[in-house]
Amino acid sequence: MRTEDVLAAIATGLWRWDNASGTFSLDAEAARLLGLPAEPVRLSEAAVRSRFHPVDWNEIGGVVNLAIAEETLAESRLRIMDEQGRVIRTVRSRSKPLVEGTGHQLVGTLQEVAGQAPDAASRTPVTGDWRRSREAFLLDAGRALAEARSTAEVLRVAASLSMPGFSPDGLAVFGVAGDRLTIIGHHGQSRDDEGPFASMSLDTDYPAAEVVRTGRAIYLPSPEEYLRRFPVTWPLARRFGRRSWAFVPLVVAGRTMGAWMAAFKHPVAFTPDERSVLTTVARMLAQALARAGVAESERELSLGLQRTMMPVLGPGIPGIRVAARYVPTGGGLQVGGDWYDVIRLPGGASRPGGNGGGAGRIALVIGDVQGHDVRAAGLMGQLRIALRAYASEGHRPDAVLSRASRFLYGITDGDDGESENGPRFATCLYLEVDLETGTVDIARAGHPDPAVRMNDGTVLLRPTAGGLPLGIDPDTDYPTTRLTLDPGETLMICTDGLLETGGHDLDSGWERVRKLLESHDGEDLEELADALVEAVHGPGSHHTTGPLADRREDDIAVLLLSRRPAGTVRETPRRTLMTIAQAEPERIAEAREQMRQLLHDWADGDQLDSAVLMVSEMVTNVLVHTDGDALLVAEVACGETSRRLRVEVSDTSDELPHRRHPGEMASSGRGLVLMEMLAHAWGVDPRGEGKSIWFELDEPGTTEGCCG
Repeated sequence: MRTEDVLAAIATGLWRWDNASGTFSLDAEAARLLGLPAEPVRLSEAAVRSRFHPVDWNEIGGVVNLAIAEETLAESRLRIMDEQGRVIRTVRSRSKPLVEGTGHQLVGTLQEVAGQAPDAASRTPVTGDWRRSREAFLLDAGRALAEARSTAEVLRVAASLSMPGFSPDGLAVFGVAGDRLTIIGHHGQSRDDEGPFASMSLDTDYPAAEVVRTGRAIYLPSPEEYLRRFPVTWPLARRFGRRSWAFVPLVVAGRTMGAWMAAFKHPVAFTPDERSVLTTVARMLAQALARAGVAESERELSLGLQRTMMPVLGPGIPGIRVAARYVPTGGGLQVGGDWYDVIRLPGGASRPGGNGGGAGRIALVIGDVQGHDVRAAGLMGQLRIALRAYASEGHRPDAVLSRASRFLYGITDGDDGESENGPRFATCLYLEVDLETGTVDIARAGHPDPAVRMNDGTVLLRPTAGGLPLGIDPDTDYPTTRLTLDPGETLMICTDGLLETGGHDLDSGWERVRKLLESHDGEDLEELADALVEAVHGPGSHHTTGPLADRREDDIAVLLLSRRPAGTVRETPRRTLMTIAQAEPERIAEAREQMRQLLHDWADGDQLDSAVLMVSEMVTNVLVHTDGDALLVAEVACGETSRRLRVEVSDTSDELPHRRHPGEMASSGRGLVLMEMLAHAWGVDPRGEGKSIWFELDEPGTTEGCCG
């Protein structure tokens, strides 16, 4: 006798499920057990799935995955249903998973379970232990609802819940607005079906309305029970073809905030265990909706504050392009103390001490008030208004920051303005831009320096003189630094959040931002602003975490400004300029770093080191042998066959340097000797007031790397 005949004699069929192709192969007995004609057949997954109870089909996936992981048999009980959705028998499946590449095949047997009435089979969960399944379901549901961050996410999670043994096919969540019952969301019905239920009076004879009025759940196990208890609204529910309904209150902190409806196409008796599951899910759903509502209210408040406090950057300023981003990252109420502003200034001739240029002038402001709370946001708003007022009066950048510091000191000189670490303060960078000449006057109050992306892609951090953060000392002075922004160049100012987010310090964070600025073409500022934020907060940022990974993340503000070129951008030398004052000898290190950044693509590394050494000697000579400040101007321009570096250091002293012959132990006197040895050309030029000492270096190679 054949094996198939022996198995058929004991009501056992053979089946093969090919997961990769989504097909089932059944022998005659397996087909009969599934309610099909008793003959071998090959069916699609959808055709076979329609024969299983949906709860059992959902659970069999987990059983198979566990069997694959543990290399054991997959065993389960499955309810078989006919075309009308009635359970006709229960079968036991024992199968062996065969893994093939990314897919698998399930090969095994189906055997009818005898001695169980069909109606009992329809009500009893048969895959796994009921209580264990219930506990696992509630844990999964609680975790999923706890992770939902919006009302829409909560509703999606609620719609995907597969309750053990009695999964609903229709869900609805009702809320309360005044004396009206509203639908927050639903699943299992089309959009047009919500019309009659969208807004009804709480006095309506409808189960959800009564649940909200009384705070007690209503269970309707049959259509007859629904008709008996709610005859007025039964015609609205009858058209959906459901057999059982549960309406459970959504309660938060003792207040009924709405109702949850779970509707079933199969009869549900609503046993004590089933009611317990529904009640527990309703409690978790209510808590999740309450959290989502608070979070959405905070986000809406944050967006409103941001719209109020941040300027709208339109295309109304001729000759420039501007882009900005603000990203709050402090958690909770998504607003903090960072801000930026673009201010139209009065004409140059009308400003006290102005240069009378006649062209338009604007001010760029960026700052960061200490803290990540509503108090910081309030102080930020007040400080921003004060800065706008001082700028609109026509004051110079240094005067604007001095007045702003006194203003902030005045409003925080008391308990109301203090944080847990002492009085509040703010860092700030104020830039006044002449749109005709590109001149930028900068005053800095404890804030990160600006950066400039030149036309050839070189990015320089521009060191600027500065004072204490605003609000610490009302009598602080803020020196002004001047630079020139050529057509096509892009100026970037930002708060420290852009640099330090992701566990970076200012140095490593700046290197990350500089590489991105150099890799961008600089044409689309909006795209560049998005790229800067993406580099810090996007998925890729998690792969470049800095050494200070445990540092609290900070808010981010970034502002980009670019002068529009009148036509094609002409070849312009790569240039940097900075002043080293007598009182700031530490800025000699900044001068050396400026040279390294300016010559970042110089072909000869030895020449780069020579240039840095000569600059250090020239600037030190001014500070040691004169009473004035040193003005450093460095420029990389195209020569006939290669690029040429020219560096000038000027001062106001008339005393010319002279060659000396230092001994072996001498600590000075080598400056001119070094220049004669290392520079291709050098010299000293007397001027009307003072002198200039200069040197030139020619880069070896062709003109392929020239500016422009």
